[in-house]
Amino acid sequence: MPRIIFIATHSLLLLAAICSSPASAQESADSGLISEQRRLFRAAYSDAELGNWRTAAKHEALLKNYVLWPDLRAAWLRTRVRNHDYSQVDLFLDQYGILKPARELRYHYALTLGSQGEFPRYLDIYQAFYQGLDVAQLDCLALQAEILQGRELRIINRGIEKWLVGRNQVEECDPVFEHLRGRDLIGAPEYGQRFELAIEQEQFAIARYLSLSLPPDYAQRASQWSGVASNPADSLEQHSTSNNSDEYRRQLAHAAKRIAYKEPEKAALLWRDVLPQYPFTDKQRGDVDRHIALWAARRHTDIATDLLDALSGDAKDAEVRSWQVRTALMKRDWPSVVAIINGMPQDQQYQEEWRFWLAYASQQSGDRSYAEQVFTALAVERSYYGFLAADAAGLEYQFADNPLIADDPAIAKFEQRDSFVRARELFFVGLEGRGRSEWDAAVAWLTAEQKLQASILAHRWGWHSRAIATAATAGRLDDLEIRYPLPYRQAFETHANASNVPRSWAYGIARSESLFMRDIQSSAGAVGLMQLMPETGKRTARRLNYPYAGHITLTNPDSNIRLGTAYMRIMMDRFDDNRVLATAAYNAGPLNVEAWLPESGSIDGMIWIENIPFEETRKYVRRVFATDIIFHWRLTGELPRLTPQINRVKAPTSPLQVAESD
Repeated sequence: MPRIIFIATHSLLLLAAICSSPASAQESADSGLISEQRRLFRAAYSDAELGNWRTAAKHEALLKNYVLWPDLRAAWLRTRVRNHDYSQVDLFLDQYGILKPARELRYHYALTLGSQGEFPRYLDIYQAFYQGLDVAQLDCLALQAEILQGRELRIINRGIEKWLVGRNQVEECDPVFEHLRGRDLIGAPEYGQRFELAIEQEQFAIARYLSLSLPPDYAQRASQWSGVASNPADSLEQHSTSNNSDEYRRQLAHAAKRIAYKEPEKAALLWRDVLPQYPFTDKQRGDVDRHIALWAARRHTDIATDLLDALSGDAKDAEVRSWQVRTALMKRDWPSVVAIINGMPQDQQYQEEWRFWLAYASQQSGDRSYAEQVFTALAVERSYYGFLAADAAGLEYQFADNPLIADDPAIAKFEQRDSFVRARELFFVGLEGRGRSEWDAAVAWLTAEQKLQASILAHRWGWHSRAIATAATAGRLDDLEIRYPLPYRQAFETHANASNVPRSWAYGIARSESLFMRDIQSSAGAVGLMQLMPETGKRTARRLNYPYAGHITLTNPDSNIRLGTAYMRIMMDRFDDNRVLATAAYNAGPLNVEAWLPESGSIDGMIWIENIPFEETRKYVRRVFATDIIFHWRLTGELPRLTPQINRVKAPTSPLQVAESD
């Protein structure tokens, strides 16, 4: 596999740097041996995954004593399971059963046995390792086995339990349900119960399917709910007061909330017309009112302030209060900002975000003495708001760089632990995802002080994601070399310069996106150090006339940085060199950012950031700007100011063009 071969090369370079200090002849020999074992492992592992054991067999004398021998063997045995070669699998599990590769193999083994109908063998494994874990796939395979053994009482109780879910159930449960239906143990009552669960979870397609086995009125109900979901405006505009059932009121409330996502003003009008004509519960009223008000605020509509202010009771929660402040900021209504923040519960009011804006609004209202007092107190923080407060008060930034003190004897002991050795080797051979899992398990039960020493060890290995995360779990955030490392420095410098974007900004993006994990993939499909979607990577590579091979390219740090910095430049060009908008677009996509631009005039960049509708993107932009400052200092020793970098956000001066990068 080329991807693993590439990572091997990079890992060897890291290892060479670590081992460059003078060493004894024995240390050099040990280093040479483990380097050779890593090289052979990488070559053998890619073959073993394909079912080829020849490479491993050829070098078995060296590899059998390597700590990752079980991983190599497990990779090959996965292919043997498919071929019904179980004897070697059983021997391996007996020998290495507590190790992670063995646990993964056992799970795969169990699923294969169950799916191939080898139930007696499957049931032995299930009862020993998986019973009671509530994994539907495994549980239903076990129920299939018990059907063959005639254990009716267990089948009935557990089978119906698996049936009663409001979503699609795994396909392994279908034979169980068929058996229960054949015994008249799943009938109309059970279908009706599941139908109600599906409606409750808004799984209307499942409800329609279930209604086929129920009386006709269920099909009508499923059709009504589907109609509400697909045409919510029609449901409200054509409502019928002759239908005053609880379910109909739930449908009207659902319709109003669906409209509010895109058209909160329309939702507010329709809901206001419907509301007095039906006896909605207080909870229904408050829930819908809150939903419409929040989306009106996120969409920056004129009615947002009135809707938010009108909320009462439980509906006016922390999120509502936050958006009350944000809508007041958009209007530059400083007295309202002060009043709303002062009315917050103390724990919310004391958050950095609201401390800063209270001081800022007080300053704009003429209370400079109070503002200076708060800015001065906040300026000690090494954060987005701390930097802004320091700028407002004319103070120096407080980085509070406090390096961790290494306890080398303790670190040496960690380095010899089997769990740490396994994690390290997985990292160095390029199996980083597996290595992270092993590392996290190894440090989970350490004391805070031990975690700090472990984070130093990971940093020395160049394993920055684990160093950062482990130090953070120990509550120590002030060793800036560990928390803001400078990996791939030459690549960042070369490619950031080529794309004409600041290195510190590129580092801030990479750290915020991946903590410098070159192999990571997000749930949305973004890949690599700078988290590029495959299609974005492909299109960016095409613009650069750069060779692109999909996943292999995106998990190659140099290629990923090249394409990531180029995409940053594309976003800068698209948004007229406004780094606020380019940063937001890198996270949320350019079309979303264009939808958030003002229709006319311009907005203070700080206020625009505060009003980004997506919480993830709002936090992301603030984090990237703060880390940009820290990385600039780490790279150059210079201290730029944050506030001048936050550009005003202007309305588009011409129709927006849809670029292929969308």
